[in-house]
Amino acid sequence: MLESLRPAIRQWRVLSIMLAMLLCVVAIAWKLSALHILQRDFLQGQGDARTIRTIPLVANRGLITDRNGEPLAVSTPVQSIWVNPSELVETPEAVYSLAAALEMNPEVLASTISNNANREFLYVKRRLAPADAKRVMDLKLGHVYSQQEYQRFYPQGEVAAHLIGFSNVDDIGQEGLELTYDDWLGGVPGRRQVIKDRRGHIIEELNMIQTAEPGNNLTLAIDFQLQNLAYRSLKAEFITRRAKGASALILDVDTGEVLAMVNQPSYNPHNKADMTDFSVLRNRAITDVFEPGSTVKAFTIAAALESGLFDPDTIIETSPGWMMVGPNEVRDIFNYGTLTLSKVITKSSNIGTSKIAFEIGPEPIRDVLQRVGFGEVPGTGFPGERSGVLPNPRRWSRIETATLSYGYGLSASALQLARAYSVIADEGVLKPVSLLKLSEADIDALPREQVISPVIAGQVLDMLETVVDSSRGGSAVEANIPFYDVAGKTGTAHVVGEYGYEDNLHNSFFVGLVPASDPEIVVVVVINEPKGEEHYGGQVAAPVFSEIATGAMRILNVPPDKVIDKNLWSGSSP
Repeated sequence: MLESLRPAIRQWRVLSIMLAMLLCVVAIAWKLSALHILQRDFLQGQGDARTIRTIPLVANRGLITDRNGEPLAVSTPVQSIWVNPSELVETPEAVYSLAAALEMNPEVLASTISNNANREFLYVKRRLAPADAKRVMDLKLGHVYSQQEYQRFYPQGEVAAHLIGFSNVDDIGQEGLELTYDDWLGGVPGRRQVIKDRRGHIIEELNMIQTAEPGNNLTLAIDFQLQNLAYRSLKAEFITRRAKGASALILDVDTGEVLAMVNQPSYNPHNKADMTDFSVLRNRAITDVFEPGSTVKAFTIAAALESGLFDPDTIIETSPGWMMVGPNEVRDIFNYGTLTLSKVITKSSNIGTSKIAFEIGPEPIRDVLQRVGFGEVPGTGFPGERSGVLPNPRRWSRIETATLSYGYGLSASALQLARAYSVIADEGVLKPVSLLKLSEADIDALPREQVISPVIAGQVLDMLETVVDSSRGGSAVEANIPFYDVAGKTGTAHVVGEYGYEDNLHNSFFVGLVPASDPEIVVVVVINEPKGEEHYGGQVAAPVFSEIATGAMRILNVPPDKVIDKNLWSGSSP
């Protein structure tokens, strides 16, 4: 019986095995069908995620130039080396080879990679020259890659550093106009798709998702020749006087464009790693304010003329050279005796302007100062721009009235001072100031406000000419320049210390308009706390003005306006 069943059992076993194999084939076929049909999109996506990569394309930052196209800030292509720490940590020999190629400490690099082993991206060294990066990549180390970036380069270095500013390692503006116009200068990064192998090498480029768009260019109002001239002149005086700080700027009278703006001390925008005193980053001409001292007297005289109580020949008695205002003393350097209103400017008499202020009151003086821009932000958009302080107490004391007339109790920046004097230079017209070059259309569309009568502005301008005229007893003869008439005003102000005004600390100023017959430029020079016996504006700041203005007339090709004695010109005796 058993023997007769064995063939059937054997046949059943064969059929069972065949059925099982068939079921396996069906299951495999079903799974394959499901993978290829039902889950195809998911699996394709997962595969692409492991091979197709989106690579960012860096956009270069816009160019900054001076008004004549001289480059002040450019972006140059560089390479940055990065690694995949999660994979590189397993190949210590590659780490040591990489460290040697980059001239880095191998132990420090190995420790850094080990500490970031859970990451897939780590910069090792940024902003390498392309040739240096190529030497590293030629080693063909696994999990080591290069990436193109752009590095900002400032061809003029510290000469324009305070105005231009700088960007950081990620090419984002941090200071100056690089910060102000960061959105304008910064480009729009692009993206492209590539296929990479498991080592991260690009096998094939697929498509461009977004093209990188470079940043916009920026053209400044400054003329680099003037900028360099002003920088050299100011730095020499800053060093000679052992001053705490200094600023100088040149303003175009007709357009309000800043043709030069420099400060001391300055810094190298390419070497900030060892910087400890971050105050050197300040653009003092815009961000620092000071009591402008006697430079305000021009506007006190303008208020006196507007009042109708004074004319240029009105007599003012300043003897004996000092007077008491309550418990406070107001003093001139010398006893000037009897002065005309014009001579009050020539001699820079504190007694004279104080008596004018007592006569007309403080409000007319404050009104003129406000109209010419004191107490308001110049509106350049520069980071840290200051408005200064123009006081407006409910009741003015007599000493407050007196000190306002000769430049104490208020504060202003060098740029505000230049703008205010441009009103006198331009027949009483106030206009905006600009750090950017203006087109002809922009100049035609400038808002121009008549804030002082052209007649009064002309009278004050004539008085300012006497300040640098030795034959009329001027206090700033060192501000003269060959072949040009100059109008200007000195200023000297005590500096406030811990216990009030310091007797031995001063700020020295000079504001000059040249050529005086039809001013083209306003030049402001500020020397903060000069050391030594000389500290008056006519001694310290006026010579710097003279050097800057002399060069500026040549660079701007302005024809001379000084009337030369023909006999002296020919070398014969009169």
